[in-house]
Amino acid sequence: MGYSEKSIFYFDNYGKENTHDAAKFAVSRALELGLTTIVVASTSGSTAVAFHEAMKGTDLQLVVVTHVVGFREPGVWEFDSTIAARLRAEGVTIIAGTHVLSGLERALSRSAKVGGGSRTEAIAEALRRTIAVGLKVAVECVLIATDQGAIGVDEEVVAVGGWAEGADTVCVIRPAHTASYFDLQVREIVAMPRNR
Repeated sequence: MGYSEKSIFYFDNYGKENTHDAAKFAVSRALELGLTTIVVASTSGSTAVAFHEAMKGTDLQLVVVTHVVGFREPGVWEFDSTIAARLRAEGVTIIAGTHVLSGLERALSRSAKVGGGSRTEAIAEALRRTIAVGLKVAVECVLIATDQGAIGVDEEVVAVGGWAEGADTVCVIRPAHTASYFDLQVREIVAMPRNR
């Protein structure tokens, strides 16, 4: 049987202070594997900018997945529109997508009329609690980007997520559409917080 040996980086803690290192690790692993795309979560645009800067001088494509309009406040998009315009002008793909591992399910489970947890929320919670919040975010971003046609299912991507702000989890994922969730494979953990 064959095997490969690769480095995994463990951050002492979760959080945005890991963003620049996460970007460095993501770019390095994408180049090492000959991948073409990095998918990163970014709410305000700050994380997207950090990754775009880290990718300069490479042929890597950046796909940014962010919250939909109205996620926190009705009618408001949290992503900085100036940053969005600049990144798009430089060839970055920005997608605003509904959280596929919660979305409508969360509305149902919070409802006093329906109540109860859902299987989708159980999957999300398992990813968040047993591995890292950033892994749940990275998986969800890949599902959203695949569903919107920004990435295909035939090529692995480096995917990045974090806890609230910034990035602290980097992984390699074989994408799938949400309707084929169990075809998605997390193939490598590149970096993650050790304590969460």
